[in-house]
Amino acid sequence: MENTEFNRVLRRIATVLSVVIITLSLVAASTGILLSFYYEPAAGRAYQSLKVIAEQVSYGWLFRKAHNIAGNAVIAIALVQIVVLFVSRQFRKSWLTAWMSAIFLTLIAIGLSWTAMILSWDQEGFWRFNIELGTIEAIPVIGSQLREILTGGGAISTLTVQRLYTIHSYILSIAAIVISVVHLLSVLWQEKQTQSSAGSNSEAMNSQPQSVNHQGVGASLAES
Repeated sequence: MENTEFNRVLRRIATVLSVVIITLSLVAASTGILLSFYYEPAAGRAYQSLKVIAEQVSYGWLFRKAHNIAGNAVIAIALVQIVVLFVSRQFRKSWLTAWMSAIFLTLIAIGLSWTAMILSWDQEGFWRFNIELGTIEAIPVIGSQLREILTGGGAISTLTVQRLYTIHSYILSIAAIVISVVHLLSVLWQEKQTQSSAGSNSEAMNSQPQSVNHQGVGASLAES
């Protein structure tokens, strides 16, 4: 009974976390769309456009702060969700969609954070990204090709910012929304299936004593 109650609590936590994840994803996406109206994906102008957003656009600083917080929070909550699903042993076949979508969502959220590294075009982001490119280039066989795809060939430039902006804003952002929706629906569906199964088992257990009683009465009448 305690184990069943513990699993029920974990399933409730997984459901709540899936709702939080899709909420944060929508906040990050909506604030990202608002920021894109003023952001300029170009070397040099990217930093200035973000400065304009923070200082001159009404509530621009708030939208940027909310975008950053929501993006980082998705990573943290998705990692917690994976732990919850693992502890409740929901990596089994029946929960496969929820389990895999949580893993993919975490990887996508990390990818979103990584691609945003160079978009601010400040000193910290520039040198961090330069170091990351060196790590990528060290990958055997495909390292050099990946570096050229990300940078557009040669050094970090406007083309690099535009490519990372495209990956961040269109490919990964859309994938994050889709995966978060899939994750929520899979968790809700599995929760419904578990409740239905528990209800059926409860009805079966309640009907067993009644059938035993009927059999006992019949046996008594036969003896008399």
